[in-house]
Amino acid sequence: MRPAPHRSFHAREPATGFLPDFCANPTVFLTILLAELFALVLALSEADRLGDFWNRLALISLFVQWVVLGAAAALCLCRRRLNQLGVTAATLAVLGLTQLVTLIFSALGWWFLESPPEPNQFAVPPASLIARNLAVAGIVTLLALRYFYVRHQWQRNVEAESRARLRALQARIHPHFLFNTLNTIAGLIPTRPDQAEQAVLDLADLLRSALAHQERITLGEELELTRRFITIERLRLGERLQVEWHLADGLPLATPLPALLLQPLVENAIRHGIQTLPEGGRLIIRIDRRPSALRFAITNPRRVADGGQTGGGAGQRLAQDNIRQRLLLAFGAACQLEIVEASDRYQVAFSVPLGGK
Repeated sequence: MRPAPHRSFHAREPATGFLPDFCANPTVFLTILLAELFALVLALSEADRLGDFWNRLALISLFVQWVVLGAAAALCLCRRRLNQLGVTAATLAVLGLTQLVTLIFSALGWWFLESPPEPNQFAVPPASLIARNLAVAGIVTLLALRYFYVRHQWQRNVEAESRARLRALQARIHPHFLFNTLNTIAGLIPTRPDQAEQAVLDLADLLRSALAHQERITLGEELELTRRFITIERLRLGERLQVEWHLADGLPLATPLPALLLQPLVENAIRHGIQTLPEGGRLIIRIDRRPSALRFAITNPRRVADGGQTGGGAGQRLAQDNIRQRLLLAFGAACQLEIVEASDRYQVAFSVPLGGK
């Protein structure tokens, strides 16, 4: 007996705080863009003539960008400490930082733009100007923090739902599959004990995978798990189940993937496609390597029911929806589950980026 390899791959750890990463280029770019839109609104509300509008827009944009970039730099430097605080403490800390940055740039802007009455003297900014800038900055900061918090809570809920879906998929050992496998093993023991022993090992590996609760495994482990499942099903279906593997050369077998992407789709293809056909059929599993992604495609024949309607497809939706959502969470909207339905075949395909999350 040879035990199946067992490794543990953890999903990426979620952020501990609700603040985004202000050190990341996309966040900085989005912050600058939103700040410019805010400056445009302020300029439109204050200018009466076209000439005044462009002058006001230039001055307001300069001041707003100073404040926004200064606050983003401060939040970038303090991000680790801020994420260790609770929600209330982090909110107060961020509000205090943005107020301090606004106060500093309000004073600097006034000193640079207003001529001092006497040499070597500084013009004192009016208290009303300082109060207005601080009030506007405080309101905008609180609105932004509220958005960040709601978005963080939504993302946590999505990740929790995805983990729950994965747990459900891992625990989905159908009683019929288990009973059929045990009956098949019992029938093999008197005549073919070697095959019975191998079937026990394959079934043990499937059960171990269901109980392991791993969120990520390697491509090689996913392929090995799928092969063992097919081996068990072939003992039951015999020559009715024909399998073609088309694996690209040089596949990165050590690449970590979300667990159970391939095996549930193969299970659906057998149960809702090949098993429904009296003569059986051919299951085609293809993995192509592209410059920046791996392309998976699972194709099976399908039965055409009375009235020209294809049968055996409705039961596949649960696993497909499960995998579709986990792909979206792990790799973003660019990774979609594609379904091609023809009169005589059913294909499910998806791509996984190499070097992804």
